Amino acid sequence: MPNHVPHIIEVAIPLHLDRTFHYRVPREMEGQALAGRRAFVPFGRRRLTGYILGNVTAPPPHELKEIFEVLDPEPLWTDSELEFFRWVASYYLHPLGEVLKTALPAGINIQDRKGSGQDDPTVSGGKTIKTEIVYRAAAPCEPAPHLGAKAADILGVIREAGDIPAAELRRRFGTCSPQLKRLAELGLVTGETREVYRNPFGDDAVKRDTPRVLSRHQQAALDALCAALDRHAFAPFLLHGVTGSGKTEVYLQAIAQALGQDKNALVLVPEISLTPQLVQRFRARFGHGIAILHSGLSDGERYDEWRRIRRGQARIVIGARSAIFAPLAGIGIIIVDEEHEASFKQADGLRYNARDLALVRGRMERAVVLLGSATPLVTSRYAAEHGKLALLTLPERVEQRPMPTVELAPMKGVATAISPLLVPALEATLAAGEQAIIFLNRRGFATYLVCAECGAPLACPNCSVSLTYHRQRGQSVCHYCDYAIPAPGICPACGCQELKELGAGTERLEHDLRELVPQARILRMDSDTTGGKGSHGRLLARMSDGSADILVGTQMIAKGHDFPGVTLVGVVNAEASLAMPDFRAAERTFQLLSQVIGRAGRGDAPGRVVVQAQSSDHYAIQNAVRHDSDAFYRQELEFRREVGYPPFSFLACLGFSGTAERPVEEHAGTVARLLTQLKREKGLRVEILGPAPAPLYRLRGRFRRQILLKSPTRNDLRRLIAAWQQNRPAASTIREYVDIDPVDMM
Repeated sequence: MPNHVPHIIEVAIPLHLDRTFHYRVPREMEGQALAGRRAFVPFGRRRLTGYILGNVTAPPPHELKEIFEVLDPEPLWTDSELEFFRWVASYYLHPLGEVLKTALPAGINIQDRKGSGQDDPTVSGGKTIKTEIVYRAAAPCEPAPHLGAKAADILGVIREAGDIPAAELRRRFGTCSPQLKRLAELGLVTGETREVYRNPFGDDAVKRDTPRVLSRHQQAALDALCAALDRHAFAPFLLHGVTGSGKTEVYLQAIAQALGQDKNALVLVPEISLTPQLVQRFRARFGHGIAILHSGLSDGERYDEWRRIRRGQARIVIGARSAIFAPLAGIGIIIVDEEHEASFKQADGLRYNARDLALVRGRMERAVVLLGSATPLVTSRYAAEHGKLALLTLPERVEQRPMPTVELAPMKGVATAISPLLVPALEATLAAGEQAIIFLNRRGFATYLVCAECGAPLACPNCSVSLTYHRQRGQSVCHYCDYAIPAPGICPACGCQELKELGAGTERLEHDLRELVPQARILRMDSDTTGGKGSHGRLLARMSDGSADILVGTQMIAKGHDFPGVTLVGVVNAEASLAMPDFRAAERTFQLLSQVIGRAGRGDAPGRVVVQAQSSDHYAIQNAVRHDSDAFYRQELEFRREVGYPPFSFLACLGFSGTAERPVEEHAGTVARLLTQLKREKGLRVEILGPAPAPLYRLRGRFRRQILLKSPTRNDLRRLIAAWQQNRPAASTIREYVDIDPVDMM
């Protein structure tokens, strides 16, 4: 009998390890241990869940451990999806096992366990498949004469319905378990346990709509997209349309074309706050077959949505950045709405950018990729100019509606947070039965409290920031680590009990508006008011149905929302983001102002905007007020060219943190010297900036340093990082991370 050839598999372990591992498969599991499934494996003295990547043909140099168990009856990922995840791990220099773990919903990940007798894997958080009992009538016969009236009524309903869930019977009849048990004993009904999905949409009914008549610019954009879909090849587009130009309708009709070709669609949005309104539009147009993926869902809902997508029961997936990993097969089009948003970038762990990965996945799937924005990234416009993206434009609002008129309200010397110009505008708006949005990108009541005696600010002991005063909560809170103390409190420096409020946030703005326009129905939308499940949708619904007059909020109200009743927008502290320690500060200021200005006048009535600023001379503010994105792009591009920042270079950031400042500082200095040496030895064109304290140099009790690497070629940048990783000094107490293409210098 010939020798048995051992079955060896490659497995990725979800730990911070830069390699994969080989395991032997027992004979009885050889038909089960296939790529894309999980396996329970020994790892040192632990038992962990690993991800099977495929078979290994080369004989092992030493004896291998055997896997304990294959955990999945079907693969979680296809071969093409595994290829995508390998690309992600390679590009972002992140362990493949952690990439795969990130790609799974929380409800399906298996907890790590040490050898403590827990041999059976359990689903993380106890999230299991949800089931319900469905009742069906047996062969028709006359009801037994001894049935009670309630049991007879239940039997009649079951016979009429065919199949009916027990939950529906309880809703109609109240407690009915005894009657159902009796009917089953008599053989009149049968009960079957079935799997059901948790419904993230709830019981919301949506009125169906039909495709709208397109403007000539919309039609031209759609024609280009449909032609690309017909070619069944990778085709990247940038859709640059002013606010209110009907980008969403182009999305909808392009997706309809893809569905007609038996292809599926993936739609990425930057924030949860944009999801409810967009999902309503999609459900009204397409009905069923839509899945949503974002952090506002429970673990169970995300698990069920993921399984619906994997099983091919959803044709359209809408979600925030993590939806780029959705197991959606047969993708014909990927849409990235508000492509300029920095929130597409993950800030920790696997620091991926979903906007960039949409282009990568689209290339692998031979799909159309559409990046849409009223304020595209400078790098996107530059790529379109150089033929890497096909440019589509929507230069006018739908139905030829005018862009809103914008007035600058100088605030130098004004003591109040709200300009004297804005108050009468609000009163006139409310008198006309119209709505208003007031934007301030800072939450809380006061920016910070300072001691009236010694002038010391109330600061967070864990982070290098001041505490923000929240009057309704009666606390001063750190918005980074959630440290909180009762407010107003006493000065920690001198013990004085008098603390003065400085600066204003959205809570203070809401308070002042209630005094200035007491007749107004005011809503506030920020992180403090949207913590509950479904809170975004409830607040937005009140603006949509007209039951609120004024919406006060942070950046979550500034983009993507379409409220036809809003004719007035007020912008408070317009220049605040210009002070960010980031070369993109001007770009983000222009984008934010342009987006919030664009909320006005999207209905039949024209819009008006009042922009409050201490100084309005900066070109980002001036061009936003004039709706002149071309002028901003030219000026910003020239600035980037002079200082050598993207699109004229590629960036990477090396970060270091620890609980003691001196070791972090010394380690970062050692790394910088090593990088300089490696750069010289290999003749690489890389500029090494730092080490320097991160702008937020202390965060959650950890001191932080960073080194910024800048190079005209991506290859030199990656070669230097790879050389450092191979030669880097050990530092067990210092955490390190690599951020490829950072979007935030914080």
